[in-house]
Order: sequence, then structure tokens, then C-alpha cells
Amino acid sequence: MNYKNLSYTISHVFLMLFMYLFIVHRYSKKKTAGICIVSFWTLRLTDYLKLDLYPDSQLCYFFVTMFQIFVTQFTGVFIAKHRDSKLLFAGLSASNYVIAGSVMATILYMWTEDLMISMLGSIVVHVVILWILYSRIRDIWLRYQEKETERNWWELCLIPVFFYCGFCTLAFFPITLEDNPQNIPAVLSFIVTMFVAYVVVMRYLESESERTGIYWKNIFFESYIKGLENQYYLVERSEQNLKILRHDMRHYSGMIDTLLSQGAYDEIQNVTAHIKAVSDENRVVKYCENLMANSILTHMMDKARQCGVEVQLEAVVPRKLPFNDYEFAAVIANLLENAVRCVSAFQKKDKCMAARVECVDGHVLIHVQNPYEKEIQLDPATGLPQRQAGEGHGLGMQSVQAFSSKIGGNIGCYCEEGVFHLLLFAKI
Repeated sequence: MNYKNLSYTISHVFLMLFMYLFIVHRYSKKKTAGICIVSFWTLRLTDYLKLDLYPDSQLCYFFVTMFQIFVTQFTGVFIAKHRDSKLLFAGLSASNYVIAGSVMATILYMWTEDLMISMLGSIVVHVVILWILYSRIRDIWLRYQEKETERNWWELCLIPVFFYCGFCTLAFFPITLEDNPQNIPAVLSFIVTMFVAYVVVMRYLESESERTGIYWKNIFFESYIKGLENQYYLVERSEQNLKILRHDMRHYSGMIDTLLSQGAYDEIQNVTAHIKAVSDENRVVKYCENLMANSILTHMMDKARQCGVEVQLEAVVPRKLPFNDYEFAAVIANLLENAVRCVSAFQKKDKCMAARVECVDGHVLIHVQNPYEKEIQLDPATGLPQRQAGEGHGLGMQSVQAFSSKIGGNIGCYCEEGVFHLLLFAKI
């Protein structure tokens, strides 16, 4: 077996290893490993065609390489839990990483003409690259794959595509490095550029994600603080009014005694009805037991009243939750705010919505429904409403979807008889 066969074999091993380590699995570890092994042998057998049977045929080399690219990318699609544009980015990137080891094997063989040194050098390069990527960006990358709400990565897929085309042009096809060794400095520079570019891009994406997360946390805390302020104001106002009521009770008592002596029972009913009305007016509404959720519900209900929106609300949220209170409250705020915004421009009789928030009996259920006028476009991939208000909008729904994924829930929506329904359900 010549150095090309060995070099390609080593590259295929690390290619499948990269797929295994850098893609969130759909299946068990054993089944995923088995699929990667089958793909490895498929690549290895097709190498026999272009390297041994038809080594001088550029047409065979081209079509076999295209088939191998298909096998590689299909392997990633088959084993991946999330099949989206980020997966394509991972598969294309894997092909780029292993090219670096193949190029190093070729360069070492050209310099030393020693098969053992070139193969050992190739393995070392592969291991070093894999270790650097594993330690530097694997965790970041796996987190991004789990974030189903992140923007599409089709544009970013151009990065590995152009790197791959550049490598092939400089090192393999149509003229190889053996025939054009003056390309070696350019290839090495290209390899360094690729790794720097990937690390910088991943770090930038991580910082952007953290910035977006901080932004939404600030938005949530602002809503939460407003909710607490509203509650404090209501409590303070109620206490003051009840103090006045208690102070005036002796007057009411005397009034009732006088009316009793006169037999004016209808007037007594009016007095007691007034006392009851004052008491009810100053009662602080408590929507649920959970402090965070109750604060947000108070704020959103107050916002709905300001917009003239009638809300039918059912909320059963216990004091302690099996997940982050802040994130759950933020989900409630986002969904209610979307519904209030949708109906606030309607005629008064149509300014209505309904919301049901439950976290009992081992499940979470949020059901928000509101009428709509403009046609709602649903994303065919997520089943959720598509962003229509321009850049910066739609992030609230992304936050809701991220929370649903985090707790293993399902989120969906549908339109029925002019009413938009959104449901989030999860077992806990």
C-alpha cells in the first residue's frame, strides 16, 4: 500500500472521529459508532477505484470524490439529532480539517521519501488538530447545535466550502503538490488561515450569543422590576385606603344603627354594598403562588389594561419550580406580550385574549390564544410564526423555543376560526 492509500485511510479515520465527536447524536453511542465505521469502509473502498484501479483518470477521481463528499455529508445527517444548516457547517468543516493531515503527509513524503515518517507525521498533525478543536471549540459547537432557535447558517457554510475548494485547487486537483511543490508555502499558509478563521468565528458567535442572552435578561429584569413596583404601589394604595375605611367604620356603624332604628333596610344594603365595594377595590390580586411568575403576570395584566385588552387568565404555578424561575417568567412575558401587541390595534370589542399557565401534576402547559387579522405565516421548519417586523423582532419567540427545548418540551401553534393558538407542553 503506497503513501496515498495510507494517507487517505488515516484521514478517513479522523474524519469519522470528528463526525462522532462534534455532532450531537440521534442514536446511541454504539449505533452511531457503527454507522461511522460503515461510512469509513465505504470511503476506503471507493479510494480503491480512484487510487488503484484508475489512478490516471481525472474523470474517475472527480466523480469518486463527489460521491465521497456525499457519503461524508450524509453520514453527518444520518447520525445527527438536529438536521439543519449548522449540521452542514459541521460536515463541511470536518472535510477541511482532515485535509490538513493529508497535506502534511504529502509534504513530509516529498521531503523525506520515507513512508513511516510521513504517516507518523500525518497522524501527529491529525491528533494535534483534533485535540485543539476538541479542547477549544467542541463545547461551544455542541451548544450551538442544541440551540434550535439560532439563525440559519447557510451563509456561514460558504466558509468551509471555499476553504475546501481552495485546498483542492492548491494541493490535489487538477495538479497535485508532487507536480507543483512551489504551492507548499501557500497550502501551509492556507491551513493556518483556516484554523485562525474558525476559532475567531466560533468565539465571535459565542460572544454574540452571550450578548443576546444578557440583553434578554436585562429586558426580563426590567419587566420583573416593573411588576414588583406595580405590586408595591397597589399594596401601598390598598393599605392607605383600608386605613381610611377602618377609620370611617365607626361612622358607617353609627349610620347603620340609625337606619335600623328607622327601619330603612334598603339604605342599609346600600351602605354595606359600598363597604364591600371599597374592600374589593383595594384587594391586591394574586395570580399564582410563584413570586417571579406572579410579578410578570401582574405587569403584563397591567399592560393589557392600559392597551384596553381584556384578558381571560388562568394561572396555577407553585411557589417552587423544577426549572429556572426567571426563564419561565420570561417565557410567560414574551407570549403574553406578543398576544397583547397583536390585538391592541383592534376595535374595542375584539380586544380580547385568553391565557392558561399551568405547572402542576408533573407537566407544564402554556396556552395563549388571541384573534388575528393579517395572515400569519408559519415557518415550515419550526412550525412557529415567521418574523415579519424586521430585524430585532422575533427574538422573544426564539427565547420561548429555547426554553422549551431545554426542558424537553414541545411547542406548536395553529390558526382556527380567526383565532391564533400557541401551546407549550412539557412533562417535568
